[in-house]
Amino acid sequence: MLLYMSTGSQQHKSTPLHSVSVAGAVMREDGRLLAIRRADNGTWELPGGVLELPETPEAGVAREVWEETGIHVEVDQLSGVYKNTTRGIVALVFRCKPSGGTERTSDESMAVAWLTPEEVAERMSEVYAVRLLDALDGDGPHVRSHDGRQLLAAQ
Repeated sequence: MLLYMSTGSQQHKSTPLHSVSVAGAVMREDGRLLAIRRADNGTWELPGGVLELPETPEAGVAREVWEETGIHVEVDQLSGVYKNTTRGIVALVFRCKPSGGTERTSDESMAVAWLTPEEVAERMSEVYAVRLLDALDGDGPHVRSHDGRQLLAAQ
């Protein structure tokens, strides 16, 4: 989709608009993964959100995980880049380790849980489960696209 900006009587093509989000694939030593049940739609996902303009991606991940779960994290490394082609959202997912805090819900989360990989696959839609499962395999960073419901084949 091309967006047009009008300047007086002239129209100029601009680059497509994208949003950048960050999420934490937080893994405990026992192999369980941190997940939230979103307050707005009830789906299970990784904690994360929109990267703020002055933030580094790592700082954004740490902030988002803390805000949504009450867990402090050490950000390890980028495990994947995921693009929602329908909504124009590019998500950067970072593998993280918990470093403190206590699980709690927030305005954005109605539940916070440490899930096994099997529970992740059962509770989350494919486009979110793959982000945690990709982080587990250590072969990243993975680059994937989806349409909001299912993964798209690599081009």
